[in-house]
Amino acid sequence: MASTFVERDIREDLTPSKEPCAVEPPLVVDLDGTCVKTDLLLEYLLALLRKSPRYLFLLPFWLAKGRSHFTREVVRRASLDVSLLPYRLELLDYLKQQRAQGRSIVLATRNDAQLTWQLADYLMLFDETLASGNLPKESQRDRLVRRFGEKGFDYATSGCSEIAILTSARRVILVHPSLKAEMSVARVAQVDRISEARGQQKMDYLKPLRPRHWLKNVLVFAAVFAVHRFDETALLGKALVAFVALCCCASSGYLLNDLFDLAADRHHPRKRFRPFAAGDLPLSYALSLIPLLVLVGCIMGAMVSPLCVAMLLAYFVLTVTYSLYLKRVALLDVLVLAGLYTLRVMVGSAAVAIWPSPWLVAFSMFLFVSLAFVKRYSELLTMRNVDGEAARASGYEAGDAELLAAKGTASGYLAVLVLAFYITSGPAHTLYSRHQLMWILCPLLLYWIGRMWLVAHRGQMGDDPVLFATSDRTSRILILLMLVTAVLAL
Repeated sequence: MASTFVERDIREDLTPSKEPCAVEPPLVVDLDGTCVKTDLLLEYLLALLRKSPRYLFLLPFWLAKGRSHFTREVVRRASLDVSLLPYRLELLDYLKQQRAQGRSIVLATRNDAQLTWQLADYLMLFDETLASGNLPKESQRDRLVRRFGEKGFDYATSGCSEIAILTSARRVILVHPSLKAEMSVARVAQVDRISEARGQQKMDYLKPLRPRHWLKNVLVFAAVFAVHRFDETALLGKALVAFVALCCCASSGYLLNDLFDLAADRHHPRKRFRPFAAGDLPLSYALSLIPLLVLVGCIMGAMVSPLCVAMLLAYFVLTVTYSLYLKRVALLDVLVLAGLYTLRVMVGSAAVAIWPSPWLVAFSMFLFVSLAFVKRYSELLTMRNVDGEAARASGYEAGDAELLAAKGTASGYLAVLVLAFYITSGPAHTLYSRHQLMWILCPLLLYWIGRMWLVAHRGQMGDDPVLFATSDRTSRILILLMLVTAVLAL
């Protein structure tokens, strides 16, 4: 008969047992999802692909020879810093106390032995390690029964996937279980403890898509507004479809970037709280969602025009290339980031068949390059606070900060210069009946760019300058004044 489930923190059960711990049976602990919040094989696989994406073509051949062979090939070629993994700290505290009282702690997993031993050596909590080499669950249960006897061990796990083992355990310690897992385990085993931890919320699944960053995709409307055709509902409808399609493709890129940046994010003071880096969401969620989002984005792009689909795919391919290679190439990464902003404009242009003028392209590139430099400069300052003068951010070292600031400021002021030249041009005189008012934009933009760099220099920018601008009161006022000026100049 299963015991009644009472949700409580596992640390409440860390008081010494009245029964001497020497007579307690061994405590067998599962690995994936229990000791660590993540899947170690997927962690190794992502580390391998980040090391060289060319291994992607070898994966089917390794998998054809069995899961055990696949795991060995991946682990042998990849390296993983186990000190940065997201561990179940409440469970580890409990294991430390049980071991200190003399209880035998055993790590049992279906993972590869090399993968398991590396983590066991780091934790130094286990008296014995049993890596079953991807045997079926029944074989793993038989191995534990032969080693400890029927009902001769307690078992700690995070879910109900090990039902075959749970039926042979004396008691089960559930670690961060879902409600479904609790109900399933209660029918077949006696539950001793349940760790209390914050469950996955609906917003947790939305957060990796970075909906706040979708604001950047309003650049798809730039072509329509640049030629003052914002009163044509058909064009706005096409631009809106392109906006949604771009949001899908951009979110797939964010997911991919998070997967390849797991180690770097876990070392970052703020990014370590991202859902995948913190282990709050399974890596499989991102792996399944990435192709789905790209497919949905392409279908919506096809509703507008084939060229829009081509632009969306170009955006996604450039995002993937950036995450795999270009992000670590100094200066080139900044140009690619600026190019991704400009591609947003091109997606909108392809959707409505209105191509941006050379003035708009030149202005956008210089402005976006400046914002990209702000992003890298802020990241470098953040990591310098963590690692000192040995800090690195992407392809930059701590001593590069002043150079980034000089380049970024110059690029921003070049954007203002392009704007000034545009105001004196024939197209501006044609599109704006009161084009003289446009000169007000120059000091406003100069002030905004200068202030962005001043805030970044003080270490108050955060991780993204565009998101900072949306939450910063002064930036919102300046942007509003620029919009009002442009409207009055019509």
